[in-house]
Amino acid sequence: MTTVDGPGGLFAAAFGCTVLALLLVPVPPVRRRFGAVFEMKSSQRFPTRWVLFASVLAGCVPALVLGSGSLMAALLVAGTAAVRLRRSRRMRLHRTECGYLLDGLEAVISELKIGAHPSAAAAVAARETGGIAAAAFAVGSARSRLGGSGAEGLLRPDAVIAAELGRVADAWRVAERHGLALAELLSAARADLGSRIRFRSRTDASLAGARATATILAVLPLLGIGLGQLMGAHPFQVLFASSAGRYLLPLGTGLACAGLLWADEITRRVVP
Repeated sequence: MTTVDGPGGLFAAAFGCTVLALLLVPVPPVRRRFGAVFEMKSSQRFPTRWVLFASVLAGCVPALVLGSGSLMAALLVAGTAAVRLRRSRRMRLHRTECGYLLDGLEAVISELKIGAHPSAAAAVAARETGGIAAAAFAVGSARSRLGGSGAEGLLRPDAVIAAELGRVADAWRVAERHGLALAELLSAARADLGSRIRFRSRTDASLAGARATATILAVLPLLGIGLGQLMGAHPFQVLFASSAGRYLLPLGTGLACAGLLWADEITRRVVP
């Protein structure tokens, strides 16, 4: 069976483990709290998925050159699992933050209807809700209290709910420019946001079958390998001990991972 013994193989294994550890390490709590209040903009910012793909590729190349097909396949599987885990976490975070935003808007609208100033209404919403929405309402309240535009304080370009906050900020900006009733505009924005969330949930639920099918198809080759081993074809010996397996194992693993990620991308684009 092919192993990663020797300096070259150990270096490739250590490099791949280090890359995955750096990608999956959580952000420090202090940095998360700082970023939730202040907008941290960067002139050069690359999507996480492309950084992950590049890092996995950088680990696969030396693994292939050093003759460790099993290590390359393991890196591909680990990279695919990391990408899917990040996407799943982002979707859950988006649902949670949208719920916070709906609660914050309800608090603002209730305060405005009883005659509160927009800055005071936003401050109440910041206290009664949580997450990114609370930080956005707190900044909007402070800007409005100091004579600035409360709508500008709601803008969070890097937030997971940036689009939703942008729609609320647009409604707030229209009320500031034209003197319209802010409560009515925010009520319309909240109704639109609620309908979008419900439609997104229904669409996401309807795609559960397609996602499950793609996962099953990606795992089917493992079933075929197991059946081949029971029939006496010795696929494990071919994949792990032969010279051809050095290329066949990472090639098959790469195709399965690419198909799974591509199916995820197709279903992700369907969800609004």
